[in-house]
Amino acid sequence: MSAPAAANPAAEALGVAVAARVPVLLWGAPGTGKTSAIRAMAQAMGLPCETVIASIREPSDFAGLPIVAGGQVRFAPPAWARRLAEAGRGLLFLDELSTAPPAVQAALLRVVLERAVGDLTLPDEVAVVAAANPPEQAADGWDLTAPLANRLCHLSWQAHPRAVADGLAGGWAPPVVPALPDGWQADEILCRGLVAAFLHVRPALACVPPSDPASAGRGWPSPRTWEMAARLMAAAGAAAASDDARFALVRGAVGEGAGVEFLTWLAEMDLPDPEHVLADPASFRLPERGDRAYAALAAIAAAVAADPTPQRWAAGWQALGLAADAAPDVAAVAARVLARCRPDGAALPAEIRLFAPVLRDAGLLHG
Repeated sequence: MSAPAAANPAAEALGVAVAARVPVLLWGAPGTGKTSAIRAMAQAMGLPCETVIASIREPSDFAGLPIVAGGQVRFAPPAWARRLAEAGRGLLFLDELSTAPPAVQAALLRVVLERAVGDLTLPDEVAVVAAANPPEQAADGWDLTAPLANRLCHLSWQAHPRAVADGLAGGWAPPVVPALPDGWQADEILCRGLVAAFLHVRPALACVPPSDPASAGRGWPSPRTWEMAARLMAAAGAAAASDDARFALVRGAVGEGAGVEFLTWLAEMDLPDPEHVLADPASFRLPERGDRAYAALAAIAAAVAADPTPQRWAAGWQALGLAADAAPDVAAVAARVLARCRPDGAALPAEIRLFAPVLRDAGLLHG
């Protein structure tokens, strides 16, 4: 059953991205409430929020100011970064990102991806959120460089008339950041398997660098953003987010074209539930279509890797054994995943001999 539509999918998607600690950028016209929504969200979470206006900063404000100490050059972080590090958590809000010149954007690369500011690394509990106006609506706007855009999930922020009316009458509700349950990252393995299955069918979409400045400044498919999409899918599932929010997150990570194609492919899969397969592996029937077969086996292997008990590990090999004759190449990919997550003390199942040459070549089986 599909999740209900969200009143504001961008706000819901923003909350999921912050919960998953995936850097996110809100695109929207001036005056549509991006800045106030982000600050209200931080206040509602009780998080310290450091607002940095990218357009009035120098590269050294992000790369660190070089100083000589003890005969060595260090890159001293600015005060806002030190405050976040001392707090151990918080929200770094990069406002007016599309008015930052290319040199500042280059300095932001490590900040956004690695949370590195000079010689200081921000804690993992610091979320990175940015806001920008489209270049044609920004004062002295610039297109985002492709490397910086590739490090962010891009969301379109719009002022919905009813939300504006309700906000004026009763106050503005901040975006909600869901509390993700413990162990939610295990679902990321399954989502990665689904992405891998899709790229097995559409390898041309694995990495598509943009060909013009306008598209370079938004989401585009690369190994980094496909990994980001898998993490966001897992977080959206754990948060029981609406389909609209989940779709926005995937499209925001890998771009509109690749995102729509992946989501359409996913909707048409109708895959067997991997948990049902592991509970009764003898009942598994490999789908006839090649991409569905790949996705089904990848999902089974990913489910075992997420919780590799001896019983689940053995059941996974049993399911792969049933597929070895019909789709040996596809089953071999899943076999490598299972071989890497062998539980301590688990006996080698009989089915493993079907994949022995492949596993030996990969260094995963000896003797």
